[in-house]
Amino acid sequence: MSTDSPKTVPADDPSTRIELELGGMTCSSCANRIERKLNRLDGVRATVNFALEKATVHYPAGVGPDELVAAVEAAGYTAKPIEERGAGAGSAAASAGSGGFAESADSADSVDEHTGVLRSLRERLLVSTALAVPVIVVSMIPALQFRFWQWAVLMLAAPVVVWGGWPFHRVAAKNLRHGTATMDTLVSLGTLAAFGWSLYALFLGGAGEPGMKMEFAPTAGTGGHAEIYLEAAAGVIVFLLAGRYFEAGSKRKAGAALRALLELGARGVSVLGDDGREERIPVDRLTVGTRFVVRPGEKIATDGVVVEGSSAVDASMLTGESVPVEVGPGDEVTGATLNAGGRLVVRATRVGADTQLARMARLVSDAQTGKAEVQRLADRVSGVFVPVVIALAVATLGFWIGTGAGVEAAFTAAVAVLVIACPCALGLATPVALLVGTGRGAQLGVLIKGPEVLESTRRVDTVVLDKTGTVTTGRMSLAAAVPVSGGDAGELLRIAGALEHASEHPIAKAIAAAAEDRFGPLPAVAGFTNREGLGVEGVVEGHAVVAGRPTLLADWGLALPVELVAALDEAEGAGRTAIAVAWDGEVRGVLVTADTIKDTSTRAVAGLRALGLTPVLLTGDNERAARAVAAEVGIDEVIAGVLPQGKVDAVKALQARGRVVAMVGDGVNDAAALAVADLGLAMGTGTDAAIEAADLTLVRGDLTAAVDAIRLARSTLRTIKTNLFWAFGYNVAAIPLAVAGLLNPMIAGAAMAFSSVFVVGNSLRLRRFASVAQASGLAAATGVERPVRELVVR
Repeated sequence: MSTDSPKTVPADDPSTRIELELGGMTCSSCANRIERKLNRLDGVRATVNFALEKATVHYPAGVGPDELVAAVEAAGYTAKPIEERGAGAGSAAASAGSGGFAESADSADSVDEHTGVLRSLRERLLVSTALAVPVIVVSMIPALQFRFWQWAVLMLAAPVVVWGGWPFHRVAAKNLRHGTATMDTLVSLGTLAAFGWSLYALFLGGAGEPGMKMEFAPTAGTGGHAEIYLEAAAGVIVFLLAGRYFEAGSKRKAGAALRALLELGARGVSVLGDDGREERIPVDRLTVGTRFVVRPGEKIATDGVVVEGSSAVDASMLTGESVPVEVGPGDEVTGATLNAGGRLVVRATRVGADTQLARMARLVSDAQTGKAEVQRLADRVSGVFVPVVIALAVATLGFWIGTGAGVEAAFTAAVAVLVIACPCALGLATPVALLVGTGRGAQLGVLIKGPEVLESTRRVDTVVLDKTGTVTTGRMSLAAAVPVSGGDAGELLRIAGALEHASEHPIAKAIAAAAEDRFGPLPAVAGFTNREGLGVEGVVEGHAVVAGRPTLLADWGLALPVELVAALDEAEGAGRTAIAVAWDGEVRGVLVTADTIKDTSTRAVAGLRALGLTPVLLTGDNERAARAVAAEVGIDEVIAGVLPQGKVDAVKALQARGRVVAMVGDGVNDAAALAVADLGLAMGTGTDAAIEAADLTLVRGDLTAAVDAIRLARSTLRTIKTNLFWAFGYNVAAIPLAVAGLLNPMIAGAAMAFSSVFVVGNSLRLRRFASVAQASGLAAATGVERPVRELVVR
């Protein structure tokens, strides 16, 4: 790779990042030129995305934004900085509040500019088509060629070539001033050459004679100086205008998912004052710690914690999870989700660029801006493609003249080479697929950190699953209440639950919650004592109660009966935790708690296997407990008893055995392992450290999202490769035909335009990508079971 190629940005890079909105680009050669120009500046690392018309630039202290803009303008294009806004998504100015991303003036200007470009293209296309159709029809059908028809055709074709083709000619002229060439250079050269030859033939050759007849041929012309190419020049312009118009509209559709994400946030919020009065303010004035009200049907303005009320929250627009989640005091809520039930009072904990929505948008935008390795190959090819094609066209002209085939045949072949070889499809192959794929991922709650990740998903053969919080919920729940013979299981749970209600331990909370669910308010506790690592003691309704390990009961001189010892051993063998309970000097029973396995974990493990991956359970639990969980979800390989710092060693040990490892985790102690793995997937319900270290973020805390993430990444990579194969194969097959004189320039123009539309259309198929949950719903509705590997695009 040349020294002008974008350099990798280190994680601890101290440089400043800026995004530039670019203007004047018409093909990937333009993007390459801007990228090279920026990367020649000392210390600057730039990546230009043709589909997004954006440059992401990291620059050192000695370089300023003005210098970057000047470098782009020196290359013959326009640039203006995009101010970072709350979304961090690289589009427009700051909406500092909640993660509600109100469109700024810059963003509105950008939309207006895009609409103006589309309108201009549409006008040129419609007018040019109306003028070109009679030109093509009359030129192709001798029976319609009336006396002096060629002069009428000239009057119709001239506006098409000059005015309709003006966008191509203008850019070609600008490129000429800067000593460069792009796709527009090829189009302008080819059409003006065809038009110029026709003028020569009409005024100085024999083509202007009354009664001249001409037939359309799909190959090089043989009519001598009486041959005119007005239908080819006009037809090429129309086909290329059509291709560019549909391409521009498709690129707009391709970015729709990110724009929809940015527009999810609330615009206003009702803030609750200290006096209890509400005040409606713009969301960008919201600050951390402020309490605000969310009524039924309203969007939650920013990330926060519920302090009052209970409701069901619909987070489907962020996570892809269709079932609303019940929330109450103490529960966290996410900005831009919808309050589907009661009135909530929420305390803001994150605003602006710190919100989950903002981080999602930033991750999606960064992924779309980067380049996969396959794109770098396409960039290198397209960077030298245009000069080579011009040289090839000149060589074709010389060859055919040299063989005595005639100037007209040589000229036709040379023009066809110029038109057919435009590398537009090559430049669109990767960025449009990335644009659609990452946008669809955001809709499904899957965030791809960068395009390089796509290559990793194809190579992965082993997936390591952290147990707690990934395969399981990470929350303890009561599994069983086992009283002594003749005892009352309900009374055992009620008394023990009352005692445990005073404790903050996760096991205690699980027992207390189960007791409250069954009996309602629990009795008060007196004389509560927490015996660290052993259990708790206290007085409930006059009973001296103790609950904890058998060793704690032994301190009270109490031994477990044989049947309870058996229940304790059975629970521990199944990977559960058992608590012995006694009061008034007698052992009353055992309460069994367990970390609940997520409902979707078994289906997710099956889905990972269907993708050809070997699942491995990684946990700090003992071997028996780990194997019990693994057996329940269908995992054969278990690595148990691993300390947090040992997770990295476990991943490295698998890699040393030749495996390509993906790691799925959610905690701080998973971050290092996620970074070391060949592919890191962080549960979005986990910690910031895990999310930052991962390559893919799964917004919803559901392991099936990991299946969706790998499927979507592989599908996006497959689409990119299909696009590149088409673009490369098209040029490889078509250029020799043009050189051999087997292509009329008009047919070449239509084929070139079609290749670009095909690439964009193929990429847009990713918008129909179905998640595992969606596909399962479809199968249930139709009664047809479909394996996961088939559920890529429907």
